[in-house]
Amino acid sequence: MGDTFRIASKANGSKANGVRALQARTGLVAALDVGSSKIACVIGRAEAGGLRILGSALHESQGIRSGAVTNLELADQSIRKAVDAAEQLADLRIQDVIISVQCGQPKSLNARADRTLNGVLLDDAHLRDLLAEAKHQCREEGFETIQAAPTSYVVDQTRGVTDPRGMFCDRLGVSVHAVAVRSGPLLNLRLAVERCHLTIARQLYAPYASGVATLDPDEMSLGATLIDLGAGCTSVAVFIENAMVHAESVPLGGAHITADIAKSLSAPLGAAERIKTLYGSALATTESGTDTIEVPLMGESFDHGIDRVRRSKLTTIIQARLEEIFEETQTRLRKSGFDVAAGRRAVLTGGGSQLPGVREMASRVLGKQVRIGRPQAFQGMAAATTGPAYATALGLLIAGATTPAEMHDPNPPLEAKAERRGFARWLAPSLFG
Repeated sequence: MGDTFRIASKANGSKANGVRALQARTGLVAALDVGSSKIACVIGRAEAGGLRILGSALHESQGIRSGAVTNLELADQSIRKAVDAAEQLADLRIQDVIISVQCGQPKSLNARADRTLNGVLLDDAHLRDLLAEAKHQCREEGFETIQAAPTSYVVDQTRGVTDPRGMFCDRLGVSVHAVAVRSGPLLNLRLAVERCHLTIARQLYAPYASGVATLDPDEMSLGATLIDLGAGCTSVAVFIENAMVHAESVPLGGAHITADIAKSLSAPLGAAERIKTLYGSALATTESGTDTIEVPLMGESFDHGIDRVRRSKLTTIIQARLEEIFEETQTRLRKSGFDVAAGRRAVLTGGGSQLPGVREMASRVLGKQVRIGRPQAFQGMAAATTGPAYATALGLLIAGATTPAEMHDPNPPLEAKAERRGFARWLAPSLFG
């Protein structure tokens, strides 16, 4: 499909009949982040001077758990409301969207391909054919590959080449990293989106998009671990030399912290979420040891169903679950070997990263320098859009505005096509070059 978006202006109320292909860095882009606690929709326009936000909206997510659809009807309604609100602000109707994916037990796949070329001068066709061959190896039974991109090239004996075009070469090699998820949850997610009369133009791994929005260019280049603390799960993306090289997912998130609070304090889930947001912390303070908070009791009337507990007890509950999340993240990174390879830099984003003290706890458990990642600012962004909750949606928007779909297409045709000449400049793995 490529970067194709169809729009209709609400001013005239008519649908656009044709399909207008967008060139990189220009045109309308729509992003949809379908999470377990919220649905974020952002509509923007890529212009010569940069990316301009036209409309954005956040809506409570229902019928979705850990990024997977559990109730199709509720998920459908949540997506519709978020998209409608963003369309009203943008004064546009969108049809094609880029979606985030974090369901289906995401896993990394790696492949390599090489070819003997006998001293030719490398051009786009050589790279395109070799890249297609490597991407076709990134498959696993029961899983569907959602994105695949080159991480580095090897020209003869020279490794770490980012863009070999224009170089003489006897033997060319490429390494590709892909993310695959289980087919069933992915198909249900697509169905929920398509029921809203939307067409999925592209699908990207959610933490990859968050990294695009929040990581500094030096972090992308030298190495960083992006940890997205979502409601249903904690997703991880490792970046080295301007490319994502590893993906992980821990099935624990902010919703599990809320459930722990509700169970320990006998509070309704809604009240537990509110208490976590208003009074929660990952680290104990002097004040929290003596402060008390009011906790509504489950099933009781407001007049008789109030308990008072020390704030330190709430902190203890939150600490225990966060330590488990970061320890499991650390264990998986060590097992993959990317704990050391990615360096000592970690960036936290997602709704869970807004808890006071979470940065310090993550640094202690992970043994890394940690900062909170907030998306870069763009023209037209509302103040509410600058928080970590919008990081994934804005990352999708940036990817849609700066890289054509072929850059991450997991199943490109093996034969080069003339109409894909626009893909040439994006064969190198750099996102920002």
